[in-house]
Amino acid sequence: MPRPTAAQLAYGSCTVIFSTLAMLLLSQTSSGLGIVVITLSALVLGLLVAMTVPVPKPAAAVAPAASVARPSPVAVTEQRVPARRETVSVAGAPEPVRERA
Repeated sequence: MPRPTAAQLAYGSCTVIFSTLAMLLLSQTSSGLGIVVITLSALVLGLLVAMTVPVPKPAAAVAPAASVARPSPVAVTEQRVPARRETVSVAGAPEPVRERA
């Protein structure tokens, strides 16, 4: 099971807090059993809200080069090319400069 996103945690937590407060204020219960029932129902409601928040879908894969002839509805992503690196010859390098402290 994937980890919940920040939006799922925020929506679920806010739902638990506000629904608990609302149900306690509206029911005006003072018994321990009533408070437990309200708290458990708020937790279930918060879990339900957190699990129904839309999760971002992973990026679509780029089609292989052989199937490029047909246009596809898959979004084309940016391809990265490695940077060109220069090689430095050690034999021709000057002696490092040593400074006195």
